[in-house]
Amino acid sequence: MGLLAEPERLRVVAAVVLGATRFEQVVAQTGLAAPVVGKALRRLESAGLVRTVEGALEVHEELFKQAARSERPEPEDLGLVDPAHESTLRAFFRAGRLTRFPVAQTKVAIVLRHIVTAFEPGVRYPEREVNALLSAFHADHAQLRRLLVDNGLLTRESGIYWRTGGWVDVLADG
Repeated sequence: MGLLAEPERLRVVAAVVLGATRFEQVVAQTGLAAPVVGKALRRLESAGLVRTVEGALEVHEELFKQAARSERPEPEDLGLVDPAHESTLRAFFRAGRLTRFPVAQTKVAIVLRHIVTAFEPGVRYPEREVNALLSAFHADHAQLRRLLVDNGLLTRESGIYWRTGGWVDVLADG
């Protein structure tokens, strides 16, 4: 898909996808100069992404599908998680960060139980440290902190927090 990194080639492909079947139509739809369109079409045709069938330009859809499948990123490592909750966590986390807050309470609970594992059982945390840990997950650390307390996963007293819920990996090294 690096072939489409050039804006001119991307515009040419877009024009063909949107129905341009002749060179002149591609030039008109893209607003690019004819030599630029010609060069882009030659590169796209040599790569097999665009082809001419019975005098009409068309996108070779199967190659796009194959390229998209091969470019699919590997699933991110969520750490040790319950397999039943993995799809929910993948829906709400990217690169370890919470992308949005779930609406359904069951999904909120799954997300919060995942986040609370950042806190060691038995350790007392000042609010500043809690905010720093939660900021790694989402910019609105205050909302996360409130949700963790309200859901019984963290307990607060005089500005000090400690973990009181969620699962604990008893086989972890340490």
